[in-house]
Parts: sequence; C-alpha cells; structure tokens
Amino acid sequence: MSTPSAPSQSTDRLPLSILDLATVGHRQSVGEALAESTTLAQKADQLGRFERLWFAEHHNMASIASAATSVLLTHIAAHTERIRVGSGGVMLPNHSPLVIAEQFGTLAELYPDRIDLGLGRAPGTDQRTWAALRRDPRASDRFPQDVVELQGYLAEETKVEGIEAVPGKGTNVPLYILGSSLFGAKLAAALGLPYAFASHFAPDALKPAVQAYRAEFRPSEQLESPYVIAALNVVAADSTEEAKALRDKTLRARAASLASRQLPRGQELTDDQLDFVLHSPLGEQARHMMTYTAVGDAADVADYLQWFRAESDADELMFTNAIPGMDNRLRALEIVATID
Repeated sequence: MSTPSAPSQSTDRLPLSILDLATVGHRQSVGEALAESTTLAQKADQLGRFERLWFAEHHNMASIASAATSVLLTHIAAHTERIRVGSGGVMLPNHSPLVIAEQFGTLAELYPDRIDLGLGRAPGTDQRTWAALRRDPRASDRFPQDVVELQGYLAEETKVEGIEAVPGKGTNVPLYILGSSLFGAKLAAALGLPYAFASHFAPDALKPAVQAYRAEFRPSEQLESPYVIAALNVVAADSTEEAKALRDKTLRARAASLASRQLPRGQELTDDQLDFVLHSPLGEQARHMMTYTAVGDAADVADYLQWFRAESDADELMFTNAIPGMDNRLRALEIVATID
C-alpha cells in the first residue's frame, strides 16, 4: 500500500514540485502565456530535479489560462518526458465525477504513470461564474461522496452499479485532496489520501490542518502513511538584491490582479493607482497571501525551504514561480534545481 507517485521518504533530499497557473502577463495573449508554460515545463523536465508539475482550475479570470485543466495537461505531457503532470487542482464541484474519471483515465492511458489528480472543493471562481458553469450551488456539499465515486471509477470496481469509466477503469490515477482548511485535511485523512495545502496564498490554517491530517490519517489502498505537500512562493535570482527587486514586482502584480477583479474588464490601473492599492487593505491582503515566500539567491532559498519544510511538517514542497519575465523564471528554475 503506497502511492506510486510519492517520492521515497528514506532519502534526505528535499522533494520539490511546481505549481503553474499559466499566468497571462500584462499585454500578453493567452496563446503566449500557454507557450511560456510549455517552455517552463520542458525546462523543469530537463533539469530532472522536480517531482511533478501541477496546473490549477480557475474560471473567468483574465490573468489565468488554465481553466480547461485536462486539455492543458494533455499538451504539457506531450511536450515533456519524465516529470509527472497533474491538477492542483480540478475543482470537483464543477464537474461530474464520471467525466473527470474519463478525462484523467484518458490521460493515464496516453501517459502511463505520469498523471496526478488533485481535487479541490472550492468552485475556483465567483458565484455568477459558477452559475454559468451550470453547477448546483450545493455541489460542494457532495464533495466527499463525489471523491469516493470518482475513486471507484478509476479503480477496478465502480461504486455506481452499471456505470464504468472507459477510459478510466483500472488506471488507479493517484488522487490528492487539496485544501486550505481543516475540512480538506480531515477528508484526506479519512480516505487515506495525500493532502496538499494551499499555503502559497492561504497561509493561516497550515499548521492545524497538517496536524489534524496526520493525527486522523487512516491507511488506504493508495497510501500507507500520511503524505503532505505544502505550497509556497519562490523568488530566486543570482543575487539577493535582484531577488528582492523581483519580489516587489511580484507583489505589485498580485495586488494588481486582486484589484482588477473589481474593475471593468480591460481596464488597467495606472502606476499611481497601484501604489495606492499597495497601501490599502487590498495590498495588505496581497502581502498576507505571500506570507510563505522564499526570496534570495540559491543559498537563501535553500535555507528558507529547509525551514519551511520543518515549519509545515511537509513531506514535499510545491512552489509557484510567478516572478515577472520569462528569462527570470527560467533562471529561477535552474537555481532551485541545484538545491538538495
């Protein structure tokens, strides 16, 4: 009973993975953003240091291009060779469990032993957009049952009499529960699944959630002992000074993204307006979201990652690489890849 995708815990080497939101930059097209994500995925694959690369489902957000998560994963898997690819995550209340089983079962058949399926309970959008997705507002309440149903479709024996996922059946795509609260932690523990905490933007409940998960974990066919992935932001550069400057730009970009959700589509903030936002409660929210952020050169980032691993009691760390500039992001991957 073990998760085939989980790195061995017998080594002291820090397991590292990547979360990519397929961010659409300022004055950038969606196609350009997806091309950059593909290039970054190929770089991560070539470096050979990273365990997995996940993309998150979000809807009606002009700055995020990973809404059609399974479609994007097909493209990324086709353009890489080794690294595991998956969802971080699919927002299951937006979908039928059978459809997700068919989609990820197809991926697993095309790319054996390379596909992960992370599952979240939040809609990944606002209520109006959720209505446009034709979903029942009560769907989140059925999340635990939907996870079990999905698990059955991917196993050898369905939980729904007479209904099987083809493709899907027998692929046993490994499931991960994502969360930022005690709910997901307790569900992952009860089902015996790995747990990934979204501390890269929701840091507050990290410790109590991980503690609850480890305390209540029950072994399952997929996983014998608890396995925690904790997420954080990384801003790595060749010098500490350069990294700090990139962190400030990253903070401005995050604050601008938060503020843009309150503006008419297409309207942009001026630099003066953004300066005002940074000193407003919205700016404080952006700073709080980046509570767990490694900033600096290779030595600085290595020290922070080791500290955060102990602080979060995580088995694996998953980092965002959202600094502005493609060259900067490629270099950041090279720097992080040198960390043991």
